[in-house]
Amino acid sequence: MPRLPAVSSAAGAPSPSVETARPEDFSRIAELTVDVYVGGGLTNPGYAVELADVASRAERAELLVVRDGDGRVVGSVALVLDGDFGEVTESDDEAAFRMLVVDPVRQGRGTGELLVAACLERARAAGKRRMVLSTGPTMTAAHRLYERMGFTRLPERDWSPVPGVDLQVYVLEL
Repeated sequence: MPRLPAVSSAAGAPSPSVETARPEDFSRIAELTVDVYVGGGLTNPGYAVELADVASRAERAELLVVRDGDGRVVGSVALVLDGDFGEVTESDDEAAFRMLVVDPVRQGRGTGELLVAACLERARAAGKRRMVLSTGPTMTAAHRLYERMGFTRLPERDWSPVPGVDLQVYVLEL
């Protein structure tokens, strides 16, 4: 499993790692997701209910988390290898990830990159040929991360889930 070098953990504490979320993580994932997306002004408050519904998300996607050296969840993502939760996937050979979130105090330390790398690794292992994702136009830090990792824009698949919310699609051939 991908591992992130320890940044500020105590001597001897394990480095942050990616693992499958457990039900006891759901409240922390909900808190992080709502705080980052709504509190950070990345989406409207009306979307908070869906962002906080981690149990339903776990039924439709594989939830991955990064824990810090103390075991606290500091990042999460929903990996979609099949089904309709990907929303931007168009064929069985595409995977997607959604609701990538990193605790603001951990942003810029590789946590998001670690989560994306884990998604790519799992998608390849599942035989997928491409990873697609949608992101808001104001999520510029995420755009930089995706582009640095080799994703390119796929503007012909941009979409609007509701009027006034325009999402951009990125793709990476696996």
